[in-house]
Amino acid sequence: MGSFKIVSTFLLVLLHFPSFHPKCGASASAEEAAALLKWKASFQNQNNSFLTSWNLQSINAKKSSVLPCTWAGISCIDGRVNRLNLSDWSIEGSLYDFPFSSLPNLEYLDLSQNQIFGSIPKQIGNLSKLSYLNFYANELSQEIPPEICNLRNLTHLDFESNQLSGPIPVAMGNLISLQFLSLCQNNLTGAIPKSLGNLTNLIILYLYENQISGSISKEIGDLKFLTHMELGENQLNGSIPVSIGNLSNLIELDLSDNQFNGSIPVSIGNLNNLEKLFLPNNQFSGTIPQEIGNLSKLVNLQLFRNQLSGPLPELLCQSGILQKISVAENMLTGPIPKSLQNCSSLVRARFDGNRFQGNLSEMFGIYPVLDFIDLSNNKFYGKLSSNWGNCKILKTLVVAKNNITGGIPPEIGNLTQLHTLNLSSNYISGEIPREVRKLTSLLKLDLHDNQLTGGIPQELGVLMEFLDLSTNSLNGTLPELLGDLKHLFHMNLSNNVLSQKIPLQIGKLTQLSELDLSQNLFTGAIPSEFQNLQSLGTLDLSRNNLSGLIPKALADLPGLLHINLSFNNLEGPIPSGRAFVNLTLEEVKGNKGLCGNITGLRACESSRLIKKHVKDKSKELVLIIVLPFVGSFTLLGALFGTLKLYDRRKRNSRAEDMEVKKGGLFAICAYDGKALYKEIVRSTEEFSETFCIGKGGCGSVYKAQLPSGEVVAVKRLHNVPNVGKDKSFLNEIRALTEIKHRNIVKLFGFCSNAQHSILVYEYLKRGSLAKILSIEEAAKELDWQKRLNIIKGVAHALSYMHHDCSPPIVHRDISSNNILLDPECEAHVSDFGTSKFLRRDSSNWSSLAGTYGYVAPEFAYTMKVNERCDVYSYGVLTVEVLKGKHPGDLIANLMSSKLEDIELKDLLDQRLLYPNQQIEKCLMSILKLARECLHVDPQCRPTMLIISRYLASY
Repeated sequence: MGSFKIVSTFLLVLLHFPSFHPKCGASASAEEAAALLKWKASFQNQNNSFLTSWNLQSINAKKSSVLPCTWAGISCIDGRVNRLNLSDWSIEGSLYDFPFSSLPNLEYLDLSQNQIFGSIPKQIGNLSKLSYLNFYANELSQEIPPEICNLRNLTHLDFESNQLSGPIPVAMGNLISLQFLSLCQNNLTGAIPKSLGNLTNLIILYLYENQISGSISKEIGDLKFLTHMELGENQLNGSIPVSIGNLSNLIELDLSDNQFNGSIPVSIGNLNNLEKLFLPNNQFSGTIPQEIGNLSKLVNLQLFRNQLSGPLPELLCQSGILQKISVAENMLTGPIPKSLQNCSSLVRARFDGNRFQGNLSEMFGIYPVLDFIDLSNNKFYGKLSSNWGNCKILKTLVVAKNNITGGIPPEIGNLTQLHTLNLSSNYISGEIPREVRKLTSLLKLDLHDNQLTGGIPQELGVLMEFLDLSTNSLNGTLPELLGDLKHLFHMNLSNNVLSQKIPLQIGKLTQLSELDLSQNLFTGAIPSEFQNLQSLGTLDLSRNNLSGLIPKALADLPGLLHINLSFNNLEGPIPSGRAFVNLTLEEVKGNKGLCGNITGLRACESSRLIKKHVKDKSKELVLIIVLPFVGSFTLLGALFGTLKLYDRRKRNSRAEDMEVKKGGLFAICAYDGKALYKEIVRSTEEFSETFCIGKGGCGSVYKAQLPSGEVVAVKRLHNVPNVGKDKSFLNEIRALTEIKHRNIVKLFGFCSNAQHSILVYEYLKRGSLAKILSIEEAAKELDWQKRLNIIKGVAHALSYMHHDCSPPIVHRDISSNNILLDPECEAHVSDFGTSKFLRRDSSNWSSLAGTYGYVAPEFAYTMKVNERCDVYSYGVLTVEVLKGKHPGDLIANLMSSKLEDIELKDLLDQRLLYPNQQIEKCLMSILKLARECLHVDPQCRPTMLIISRYLASY
């Protein structure tokens, strides 16, 4: 509050002393200083170390003329501010108090990589001299104000990575001095204005990752100086205009992930400077123009997932510099052109999922820098060439689903950096060469569905994670050394002629999630060591000659396990336990000696005897005496087990910090940590942006599919030097392991190691409430009844946290970004990184947390945390659900007006039809409730228990 008083005092000085008249040089600089300090005073983080030089201590008659010019980030000309560069200064605030009118000479404004939120004020149009404007990587929202188009001197405009919505202003075509325009990674809608064709000085155009629709107009061809045009990940359609061939300076053209159709225009062959051509994930049809082969500077060509047909251009890579090509998943035919066969510059190539044909042994040469090649799912024939052994840095070789014959060349063993070798679904014969053991970096070996004979090599790379040799004619025994493959999570050796006993060493493969040894000739008993395979999701031992009892130890394997033991010589009772709960007759039939409590299977002898002789008095007496004791011991055992589990959870909760500090891998719930971690890393391709579905201040969220087919959401926290000190990570774990409620997101597990700290949740496909409300069509799906249910669901969750948990939990960041919706539009509270457990014997002081616009006003003068903070945020959220967007200044009007003076229609989402009389009455009651939640005095706000009970009647 002190900084506000200082600024106010300084402004009074400006108003009353003639020496500070605006016409004087001294007063002009002082006015700019005061205006900048007023803006600084609006920041949420007043202790920003970057802005320590911004103060009034140097104000006096002698120095007032140079006051702001000496501050960090500011440059001046003739004592007036002309440059303001505050990039990456950790600013948390808005632009509402920015001194647009007080900086008439500002030419350069860079506020990139901060946490600036809210809308862009229309007053920005007052900066008439501005030539450079950069708001990259902030949290700005709402529409781009049309006043931005008044800045005729702009050469650089960057709004990338914000949350802007609405259309691109048509008048932006008036900014004829623009050379750089980046509006990418926002939520912009509508078409690309034809007027952008007026920007004839434009060099860079970035509009990717928005929701822009419509076609590209022919006027785009007027941008003769354009070098980079990236429009990917939008909803653009229609065909590419022929005029695009006029962009002779173009270096990169990216139209990926849209809905373009028609043929690729021949005129693209005129782009002599083109280095990168990205057109994947569209609906292009017809042939690839031969003229693309004339692009002598082309380095990267991406055309995958279209409907292209015909052959590849003959002259691709004629210049010898092409590095990456992907034409996967089209309908292309013919052989691979000779220019590509001899393209020694190739680093990554994908031809999979087409109809290419030709003799493979004659078609590919030596590629000294090749890292990845996929030729799968085509019609190639012939043998594998020994030349592949000369591609010394090759990491992935996939030639699956072709018509390849002959053997595996032993030269494959020279590929010491190979990670993946997939030759499955061909007609490859002979033995697996012993040289495979030299592939020490191999992670995946897939040779299934071939005609291989002989035995399985005694040694395989110990880093192996995936092994599939199924559907061949392999014989002999399983090597005991397979037990050394400690990282193996998938092993399928089914449908071979392997024999003798299953080695006990298989029990060492504790990471296995799938083990299939079916349709072989294995004999002997099922090893009891299988009890160590706690990560198993599938165990298939069917159609062998296994005998003996089913080990009771298997009963303790995971409950989600799918077991198939059919058609063996097993006998005795089926053990009782979680692994066998869902066992069906199909999975045990064909074993004449098995018995158990499965429909269609004979009951075990002991069960029949009890039923048969229960009327015998002597045995009846025994049963009367013994059964209660058995029941009592069973009950005591269950209770003891429950108490042990409870005690272990308590100990684990207290030891969380210790566990994290060890830097080891750990997990909760039904998943094994290490296996889960590997599956997530694999399914997200090392947390690729492709699988990212959201980003926040402390981490990013990814969509991952587990081997079971289940889809989960994975939050990966930003890199933290010491995970043990990352309170948000520990808070979220602790909160979500101690609470369970239908309206609170479920935490399935968590993992942490030196590389990553991740939390695994249930995946809620609809995403956040904020995102849904920002999209018109999605918002319309949320009718008034669904919105009422969302308001109720959040209330029930908070009531549970505040009143049913011990100690109570305060969320501290209730906002529409942290409310997720399931397919039925049921609300789930998420993101407990800032949550706090209240201690009743403590004052519960805390640092500021939460999202701007939802934080209770008392945080301006106290850092005390209690449940009423969440109540205030809930009030804001309730109004937002009704209005369809954050209420902003509407809250002040709502609180200052009498309830009877409030027009409900002014507070409702105009995208929905006005509610009927019954719903209208209900919404008015909820609005009244929201006003009470927003009371400035925390003690006057209702509790969430009262709110929850009140809403339960609706």
